[in-house]
Amino acid sequence: MSIWTRIADTFAGFGTGESMDSVFERMRARPERSVAFTIAVIALGAKMAKADGQVKPVEVAAFREVFHIPPEEEKNAARVFNMARTDVAGFEGYAMQIAAMFSRDKRVLELLLDGLFHIALADGILHPDELRFLERVKQIFGVSDRAFRSLRALYDPDSPADPYDVLRLEPDATDQEVRDRWRALVRLNHPDRMIAQGVPKEAVRLATARLAAINDAYEEIREMRAA
Repeated sequence: MSIWTRIADTFAGFGTGESMDSVFERMRARPERSVAFTIAVIALGAKMAKADGQVKPVEVAAFREVFHIPPEEEKNAARVFNMARTDVAGFEGYAMQIAAMFSRDKRVLELLLDGLFHIALADGILHPDELRFLERVKQIFGVSDRAFRSLRALYDPDSPADPYDVLRLEPDATDQEVRDRWRALVRLNHPDRMIAQGVPKEAVRLATARLAAINDAYEEIREMRAA
């Protein structure tokens, strides 16, 4: 049974008076991390798409870069997106439910926020309403300001791409501190380690992309200090 079939089963009761909030509550009682993570990105992505008033094709394409949707599962994915987009509940309720669902693994919440940045910046522009949306989700998830700046630096062309922000360090960090932080982040975001820990494979894809940015930031700092 594919993840999209399981997602469709999760939403079997929706449309008979059940709200998205109640779906998330039900998932907390019967958690399945990959399904929960995928639905979380779809639901919050749908709400974020409404933040700037329109859903752009590039945003849909960005979503597909994270979630590989087989042609036969297109309807299931679209159904969940439209449910979230048209649900009268606000995004904050979704975010609170998701934060509770992954309360024991803040890294998953940070990767989810990573995915939302990926979708929001797909058109190369971070709309002020999208930024406000992302900042509020960050607060609800309990993601630190430094982690948020690090994510923004990876995606936002209007945000200074400071390699120290990517590594979450101050510019006056010693060479040893830079090296230690880089190694720690590489270990934390290594796909094999994350898979072994049961992190949803969709989150692992995001972590793999982040790993490249971490390595690039480390090399940039080394080059700056060698100059």
